[in-house]
Amino acid sequence: MSDSETECLYEGTYLRLVRRGHWEYAERVNASGAVIVVAVTPDDKVLFVEQYRIPLAANSIEMPAGLIGDTDANDSIEAAARRELLEETGWHAERIDVLMCGPTSSGLSNEMVAFARARHLRRIHAGGGDETESIVVHEIPRTHAAAWLAERMRQGYAMDAKLWAGLWLIDHEPDGSPVTP
Repeated sequence: MSDSETECLYEGTYLRLVRRGHWEYAERVNASGAVIVVAVTPDDKVLFVEQYRIPLAANSIEMPAGLIGDTDANDSIEAAARRELLEETGWHAERIDVLMCGPTSSGLSNEMVAFARARHLRRIHAGGGDETESIVVHEIPRTHAAAWLAERMRQGYAMDAKLWAGLWLIDHEPDGSPVTP
Protein backbone atom coordinates (compact mmCIF):
# COMPACT_ATOMS: atom_id res chain seq x y z
CA MET A 1 0.00 0.00 0.00
CA SER A 2 1.36 3.43 -0.90
CA ASP A 3 1.32 6.45 1.42
CA SER A 4 -1.51 7.94 -0.67
CA GLU A 5 -3.83 4.92 -0.33
CA THR A 6 -6.14 4.67 2.67
CA GLU A 7 -7.38 1.33 4.01
CA CYS A 8 -10.38 1.20 6.38
CA LEU A 9 -9.55 -1.16 9.25
CA TYR A 10 -12.79 -0.64 11.17
CA GLU A 11 -15.80 1.67 11.00
CA GLY A 12 -18.25 2.20 13.84
CA THR A 13 -21.08 4.62 14.41
CA TYR A 14 -18.81 7.52 15.38
CA LEU A 15 -15.22 6.56 14.48
CA ARG A 16 -13.28 4.95 11.68
CA LEU A 17 -9.83 3.42 12.12
CA VAL A 18 -7.75 3.73 8.95
CA ARG A 19 -4.25 2.94 7.71
CA ARG A 20 -2.38 5.12 5.25
CA GLY A 21 0.97 3.65 4.38
CA HIS A 22 2.44 2.50 7.72
CA TRP A 23 0.34 4.91 9.86
CA GLU A 24 -2.89 4.02 11.65
CA TYR A 25 -5.20 6.79 12.85
CA ALA A 26 -8.80 7.59 13.72
CA GLU A 27 -11.32 9.67 11.79
CA ARG A 28 -14.75 10.91 12.88
CA VAL A 29 -17.54 9.67 10.64
CA ASN A 30 -20.32 11.87 12.03
CA ALA A 31 -18.83 15.37 12.33
CA SER A 32 -16.56 17.79 10.52
CA GLY A 33 -14.66 18.81 13.67
CA ALA A 34 -15.04 20.09 17.19
CA VAL A 35 -15.23 23.48 18.91
CA ILE A 36 -14.02 24.62 22.32
CA VAL A 37 -15.86 27.66 23.69
CA VAL A 38 -13.93 30.23 25.72
CA ALA A 39 -16.62 31.98 27.76
CA VAL A 40 -16.54 34.53 30.58
CA THR A 41 -19.77 35.63 32.28
CA PRO A 42 -20.69 39.30 32.78
CA ASP A 43 -19.44 39.02 36.40
CA ASP A 44 -15.98 37.88 35.16
CA LYS A 45 -16.28 34.14 35.79
CA VAL A 46 -14.85 31.54 33.42
CA LEU A 47 -17.23 28.76 32.45
CA PHE A 48 -16.01 25.18 32.84
CA VAL A 49 -17.91 21.92 32.63
CA GLU A 50 -17.29 18.67 34.44
CA GLN A 51 -18.37 15.28 33.17
CA TYR A 52 -17.40 11.64 33.33
CA ARG A 53 -15.48 10.57 30.22
CA ILE A 54 -15.62 6.85 29.47
CA PRO A 55 -12.28 6.66 27.54
CA LEU A 56 -10.51 8.18 30.56
CA ALA A 57 -12.57 6.33 33.20
CA ALA A 58 -12.49 9.61 35.12
CA ASN A 59 -14.21 12.93 35.54
CA SER A 60 -12.85 15.59 33.26
CA ILE A 61 -12.87 19.36 33.60
CA GLU A 62 -13.26 21.07 30.23
CA MET A 63 -14.36 24.27 28.62
CA PRO A 64 -17.76 23.91 26.97
CA ALA A 65 -17.23 22.03 23.71
CA GLY A 66 -18.90 19.90 21.11
CA LEU A 67 -18.95 18.50 17.64
CA ILE A 68 -19.54 20.49 14.48
CA GLY A 69 -21.87 18.92 11.94
CA ASP A 70 -23.00 15.95 14.02
CA THR A 71 -26.67 16.93 13.75
CA ASP A 72 -26.58 19.13 10.62
CA ALA A 73 -24.13 18.75 7.72
CA ASN A 74 -24.36 22.53 7.11
CA ASP A 75 -23.42 23.35 10.72
CA SER A 76 -20.93 26.17 11.23
CA ILE A 77 -18.32 26.60 13.95
CA GLU A 78 -20.26 29.61 15.28
CA ALA A 79 -23.58 27.74 15.38
CA ALA A 80 -22.03 24.72 17.08
CA ALA A 81 -20.28 26.93 19.65
CA ARG A 82 -23.47 28.82 20.47
CA ARG A 83 -25.51 25.59 20.69
CA GLU A 84 -23.00 23.73 22.88
CA LEU A 85 -22.48 26.68 25.23
CA LEU A 86 -26.23 26.98 25.82
CA GLU A 87 -26.82 23.24 26.11
CA GLU A 88 -23.93 22.59 28.49
CA THR A 89 -23.88 25.76 30.63
CA GLY A 90 -27.23 27.49 30.14
CA TRP A 91 -25.55 30.67 28.86
CA HIS A 92 -26.44 32.20 25.47
CA ALA A 93 -23.82 34.14 23.51
CA GLU A 94 -24.94 37.06 21.37
CA ARG A 95 -21.61 36.93 19.54
CA ILE A 96 -19.18 34.13 18.69
CA ASP A 97 -15.71 34.90 17.37
CA VAL A 98 -13.79 32.01 15.79
CA LEU A 99 -10.19 32.39 16.93
CA MET A 100 -8.25 29.53 15.37
CA CYS A 101 -8.48 25.95 14.20
CA GLY A 102 -5.93 23.15 14.41
CA PRO A 103 -5.42 19.41 14.97
CA THR A 104 -6.43 17.87 18.29
CA SER A 105 -3.78 15.13 18.23
CA SER A 106 -2.01 15.06 14.88
CA GLY A 107 -0.43 11.64 15.37
CA LEU A 108 -3.69 9.95 16.39
CA SER A 109 -6.51 11.61 14.47
CA ASN A 110 -7.29 13.91 11.57
CA GLU A 111 -9.86 15.75 13.76
CA MET A 112 -9.60 19.53 13.82
CA VAL A 113 -10.67 21.65 16.80
CA ALA A 114 -11.61 25.30 16.69
CA PHE A 115 -11.38 27.75 19.57
CA ALA A 116 -14.26 30.21 19.68
CA ARG A 117 -14.74 33.15 22.03
CA ALA A 118 -18.29 33.68 23.31
CA ARG A 119 -19.25 37.30 23.97
CA HIS A 120 -22.17 39.19 25.45
CA LEU A 121 -23.43 36.27 27.54
CA ARG A 122 -26.91 36.02 29.01
CA ARG A 123 -28.11 33.28 31.39
CA ILE A 124 -31.05 31.31 29.95
CA HIS A 125 -31.16 28.16 32.13
CA ALA A 126 -29.02 26.04 34.48
CA GLY A 127 -27.27 24.00 31.78
CA GLY A 128 -26.23 20.41 32.39
CA GLY A 129 -26.25 19.02 28.85
CA ASP A 130 -28.83 17.05 26.92
CA GLU A 131 -30.62 13.84 27.97
CA THR A 132 -27.48 11.75 27.30
CA GLU A 133 -25.17 13.90 29.44
CA SER A 134 -24.67 14.64 33.11
CA ILE A 135 -22.71 17.90 33.15
CA VAL A 136 -21.82 19.99 36.18
CA VAL A 137 -21.26 23.67 35.39
CA HIS A 138 -18.49 25.53 37.22
CA GLU A 139 -18.31 29.34 37.17
CA ILE A 140 -14.86 30.28 38.46
CA PRO A 141 -13.60 33.85 38.97
CA ARG A 142 -11.15 34.58 36.16
CA THR A 143 -8.40 35.61 38.61
CA HIS A 144 -8.57 32.16 40.27
CA ALA A 145 -9.22 29.96 37.22
CA ALA A 146 -5.68 28.60 36.69
CA ALA A 147 -5.24 27.83 40.40
CA TRP A 148 -8.68 26.17 40.49
CA LEU A 149 -7.73 23.97 37.53
CA ALA A 150 -4.39 23.05 39.13
CA GLU A 151 -6.19 22.05 42.35
CA ARG A 152 -8.64 19.86 40.41
CA MET A 153 -5.69 18.21 38.66
CA ARG A 154 -4.13 17.43 42.06
CA GLN A 155 -7.47 15.90 43.06
CA GLY A 156 -7.26 13.48 40.12
CA TYR A 157 -9.47 15.13 37.53
CA ALA A 158 -8.43 14.61 33.92
CA MET A 159 -7.30 17.85 32.30
CA ASP A 160 -6.79 18.61 28.63
CA ALA A 161 -3.77 20.85 28.08
CA LYS A 162 -5.95 22.96 25.76
CA LEU A 163 -7.61 24.37 28.91
CA TRP A 164 -4.57 26.57 29.50
CA ALA A 165 -4.63 27.71 25.87
CA GLY A 166 -8.27 28.64 26.42
CA LEU A 167 -7.37 30.65 29.52
CA TRP A 168 -4.73 32.53 27.52
CA LEU A 169 -7.27 33.22 24.76
CA ILE A 170 -9.56 34.99 27.24
CA ASP A 171 -7.28 38.02 27.18
CA HIS A 172 -5.32 37.53 23.93
CA GLU A 173 -5.97 37.18 20.24
CA PRO A 174 -4.12 34.23 18.64
CA ASP A 175 -1.38 36.64 17.48
CA GLY A 176 -0.71 37.72 21.09
CA SER A 177 -2.38 41.11 20.85
CA PRO A 178 -4.85 42.04 23.60
CA VAL A 179 -8.53 41.34 23.15
CA THR A 180 -10.53 44.44 22.33
CA PRO A 181 -14.15 44.83 23.45
